[in-house]
Amino acid sequence: MNRFSDRVVLITGGGSGLGRAAAVRLASEGAKLSLVDVSEAGLADSVKAVAEAAPGAEVLTVVADVSKEEDVDRYVAETIARFERIDGFFNNAGIEGKQNLTENFSADEFDKVVAINLRGVFLGLEKVLKIMREQGSGMVVNTASVGGIRGIGNQSGYAAAKHGVVGLTRNSGIEYAEHGIRINAIAPGAIWTPMVENSMKQLDAENPRGAADQFIQGNPTKRFGEAPEIAAVVAFLLSDDASYVNATVLPIDGGQSYKY
Repeated sequence: MNRFSDRVVLITGGGSGLGRAAAVRLASEGAKLSLVDVSEAGLADSVKAVAEAAPGAEVLTVVADVSKEEDVDRYVAETIARFERIDGFFNNAGIEGKQNLTENFSADEFDKVVAINLRGVFLGLEKVLKIMREQGSGMVVNTASVGGIRGIGNQSGYAAAKHGVVGLTRNSGIEYAEHGIRINAIAPGAIWTPMVENSMKQLDAENPRGAADQFIQGNPTKRFGEAPEIAAVVAFLLSDDASYVNATVLPIDGGQSYKY
């Protein structure tokens, strides 16, 4: 199945986790990739993973901080210089930040998390949507979280930012549909990625695996999701198979967010 033959997909946070898994999945379906991450080493590892899954796939890498407007301008410009268009955008880069009660969270930590998780998503939309509107087509998937559709505790910055991503998705989806552009978001739950592993270490530095096993008991499936499972949904939303899906936020959490 080559749903993305001759299509260019830009992925932020492409150096690990969901971004890397999406890169592998999309390349295996024929996509040309522009991978953006703050980690040069992470990008190199993602290129290796893509090459193993899809030998010969075209991959551009750009080291950039999504919270800095000049870096966003640069990753968009380099993508256009290489491929001349952007058909799909997985607007995914994010961090969790430190866990703490709101009164102890600190303004500095709040600003750091919001800068990457919300400002970074907005800047990506601002720059990429202009190009897609000029093209007359495009598909965007923003990474929100179950923390963007309900409270999760001890993560004021993360929750505020991800709720903001949900708002940006719904608002922009309404604005741009008439221009042939669909904008949706995913709301992953407990997906086993390096970010979630770090979260478990914050809960129990001595026994993060034990903390993970206890944490997941609240999920109807009694297991963590895996990054390739999220990548499959991202590929669907970026493909023509989702041609009438717009301004939607899709939880991918084993049903946990609907559990009473």
